Amino acid sequence: MITVDDLTLAIEHSIDSDMKLEHEEAFDLAQHVLNFFGYSNRIIDNVLEPEDRDAFYMLEDSGVLTTEREEITLYDGREWRIHYWLFRNDRIEELIKNERPVAEEEVEEEVDIYKNLPREAWFRHVEEKE
Repeated sequence: MITVDDLTLAIEHSIDSDMKLEHEEAFDLAQHVLNFFGYSNRIIDNVLEPEDRDAFYMLEDSGVLTTEREEITLYDGREWRIHYWLFRNDRIEELIKNERPVAEEEVEEEVDIYKNLPREAWFRHVEEKE
C-alpha cells in the first residue's frame, strides 16, 4: 500500500532539480493522484480530465506511474481498448530509498559576512546635533 508520504517522497526524488518542486506541491500532487486510485492498484484512464492526465504523464516520465492496455472483443465483434494507469511500486521504493543527488548549483557555500568587517563597524557612532 502506497501512502501519501511515500508517494510525496518518490515524487520529490523523481523530479529534475530544474523544476524545483516544493514539498507542499509534491504532497498535493501525491494526494491528488492517490484520490484517483483509492485502494486499487490501477485505474482506468477514462476517469481523468486533461489536466489530470498531464500530471499522470509527468509521473510516467519520472517512472512513478506506468500504463497498460487491455483489448476486449465486444458482443458485435468489435475490439475495444481500455487504458489503465498503474503505480510502479518497484520504482517508488527505489526513489524513496535513494535521495535525489543535489546539483552543484543547489549547494550554497557558507559565508561569514562578519569576518571581513572592520573593527569600527562594531561600534555605534552617534552624531551630535548642533
